[in-house]
Amino acid sequence: MTKYILKSIMLIFLITSCNSERNQHKKKKEFVEVSSNANDIIPFFQYWNLILGDGSNVGQATNYENKDFFYTVKDDRENWVVFKSPNAGNTHGTSNNTRTELAQLKKWSPLTDAKMNATLKVMNVSSTGDARVAATYSVVVGQIHSADGHENEPLKIFYKKFPGHTKGSVFWNYEINTSGDDNSGRWDFSYPIWGYDFSVVGTGENTYPSEPEDGIELGEEFSYEVEIRDGLMHLKFTSKGHETKTFTKNLIATEYANRSDIPEQVENLFVPIGQDGVEREKAYTGEGLFFKLGCYNQTNGKDPKVNKIWCNGAETHGGDIKKQYSDGNYAEVWFKTANIEISEDAYSNEGYFEANDGLSKKTVYPHEVIPFMDKFKILLGDGTNVENLVDFENKEFFYTVIDGTRRWVVYKTPNSGVTSKNSSNTRTELHEKREWTPEEGGKLTGTCKVMQVSVSGDARVAASYSVVVGQIHSGEGHENEPLKIFYKKFPGHEKGSVFWNYEINTAGNDNSGRWDYSTAVWGNDMSVVGTEKNDFPTEPADGIELGEEFSYEVNVYEGIMYLTFKSEGHETKTFTKNLVESEYIRKSDIPAQVQKLFVPIGQDGLERSVAYSNELNYFKQGAYNQTNGKNPDTNMVWCAGAETYNGDITKQYQNGCYAEVWFREATVGLGTPPQ
Repeated sequence: MTKYILKSIMLIFLITSCNSERNQHKKKKEFVEVSSNANDIIPFFQYWNLILGDGSNVGQATNYENKDFFYTVKDDRENWVVFKSPNAGNTHGTSNNTRTELAQLKKWSPLTDAKMNATLKVMNVSSTGDARVAATYSVVVGQIHSADGHENEPLKIFYKKFPGHTKGSVFWNYEINTSGDDNSGRWDFSYPIWGYDFSVVGTGENTYPSEPEDGIELGEEFSYEVEIRDGLMHLKFTSKGHETKTFTKNLIATEYANRSDIPEQVENLFVPIGQDGVEREKAYTGEGLFFKLGCYNQTNGKDPKVNKIWCNGAETHGGDIKKQYSDGNYAEVWFKTANIEISEDAYSNEGYFEANDGLSKKTVYPHEVIPFMDKFKILLGDGTNVENLVDFENKEFFYTVIDGTRRWVVYKTPNSGVTSKNSSNTRTELHEKREWTPEEGGKLTGTCKVMQVSVSGDARVAASYSVVVGQIHSGEGHENEPLKIFYKKFPGHEKGSVFWNYEINTAGNDNSGRWDYSTAVWGNDMSVVGTEKNDFPTEPADGIELGEEFSYEVNVYEGIMYLTFKSEGHETKTFTKNLVESEYIRKSDIPAQVQKLFVPIGQDGLERSVAYSNELNYFKQGAYNQTNGKNPDTNMVWCAGAETYNGDITKQYQNGCYAEVWFREATVGLGTPPQ
């Protein structure tokens, strides 16, 4: 009898499961395209321009559809307008993210009346990404955007759902209107509606937080209402079976004017990556604002080390839209109703579109980011010399990017390419045109982040896995280097080391005995190596991660070199070195570090008593890759034994056998009295 009951229960379960699967399949089949255009369903498209997931502005969409991005469907009850956008396509303006989104044709003051409401359901968010990145698996379904100033966003309405979860979160973010001219310190504060806020992330790339109990499922309807009155933004969110939520935010007077006003959520999320700005006292007063509505996909394929909040590392299939759509790497939002109301005082938003249409396809040259390029020439990783850097870029080696908050100049170079005459290493590196003696002096500054060092090499070789990001080079005599600033990170480590080397200006005519003395800044110095080819030393506790900013200042004044190194969350370090009087003129002066590293390979020279006095020097800056493919048996300090793919640059880039350094600020000039 018991067996009969169990078999009956199993049969009922199987029938129910099969029926459920058939019903789900039938339900999917009922999502059919309809012949009416979007404006028949939501008659307001004459008030907007439509931006598509390929970056194009198609204008007013009153009689328009695009089967990849924007069309109409009908479920088992109602007609919907579909907005769909892949993880990777062409973007609009300076954004890292694709969108199929309406942007209002008119803008209005926060002191006038404006209103937008919509009823929608999110049908898909990206199936891949990095759970530690706050923006991963999310889509923005409504915005208020500024058309002026920094073009920041006082409102973004998000939906976010982690893989494997049934329910996702709805939250809204307020982005500060940053005080001053530098907008790189801007940040969002996030308010949960149903489920979590923006700041709830995973502990690992594929480790997710618990599912929100009061969340919203994919395909579940919800509505929002945004109303602006007398400088206040009033928000209302409703969904059947969920508590109605309301919020009010002042758009014309800030609560974040001082550093002490930064909320704890922001301290935990944005401040660690250097986004710690304060807001204008009058917030968005005096700026033209406008509504946006649709599907602004927040998941992209950019490496999270570029920006740990906005860069998701998701699958993009090289930008192939059909492949992204086929395996869930896209965002899709359906709207049933929507409406806007604006004051008669609203005026043309044409300037915003003129400034942003096609901007992602326009070339921004390195000299537009760092204006001192006219004072330098460059050697690229393929051996090409370029004298004039104004209006110059090279997409393989020297170009600009945006990391989500700032534009940077990229220097990239493989393990093997064409090198300069006296070097074993490739470089994409600036070479100062002016030459100066240590007595005359000079000054170089840079704010950078190292994005990549070679993943192959020999751990016993001091130069393996490293790149030089700044130098002083002699142009006379032995052409030695009184300064090289290194970054080095072993495979498998999160943190790497920053150190600087002084190379002696060898006495006599024979320069083969020259050596470097290395000084640690954060982490280890150059002499810390592995005991075997793939045996790495302990990771430095106070090191710098790939993608973590640091700055240096090199100030040579009256023969003395003053060095300053800074990085958020790390101790500022300063050093002084005399460039015109040597401390290495006798064998007994050779430091223990050099005795360990260089003397065993026969590099045990002494220095001229006057060091680099009266020799012409010049600055260098960029990416001077120290990891090469030469046999370590030749030189256990500089020959790294790394993979080079026979010099094939494309293959080296594909397999991590290269160095890449980004600079966002740099200056060059005369030396100044030390502070």
